[in-house]
Amino acid sequence: MRSAIRCFTTGCAKASEPMGKVTTTIKVTNRIDEILAARGFIDVDRVRSITLENVLVDTGATRLCLPEEIISQLGLSLQGEADVKLAVGVKKVRIFREVSLTVAGREGTFNRVELPANEEPLLGLIPLEDLGLEPDLQNQRVRVLPLEGKDTYLSVM
Repeated sequence: MRSAIRCFTTGCAKASEPMGKVTTTIKVTNRIDEILAARGFIDVDRVRSITLENVLVDTGATRLCLPEEIISQLGLSLQGEADVKLAVGVKKVRIFREVSLTVAGREGTFNRVELPANEEPLLGLIPLEDLGLEPDLQNQRVRVLPLEGKDTYLSVM
């Protein structure tokens, strides 16, 4: 599989408290394990999951980006490879299948991009938008958008 995915890893995750930096806590779970547990094929306590704190919310990245050691720990399945645009050019990376991602009480299923070992995880634009979240730069937190009523973030046009 080849596709274009923007996933900038320009060192902003390592910057020392730049103005407007937003971080959040995320929970990432192996979706295949969840399905197997729900159907009784494995015990619930065998579902691989990890909670990560201070994950950079990066609207310059389009996807959830996780370093290879976390992907390995979760036992995620390889989907394929893709070219990504970095600040220094284009690089081929691996894409892994389906994780359940929980952020600020919202949950969804997403594929993720593999980062090199020891890189900081990034929470990109697609999961943010799909979960109805946006960075609040002034208060340096994630804002949960309304799910119901006339101000709902969901739209079909």
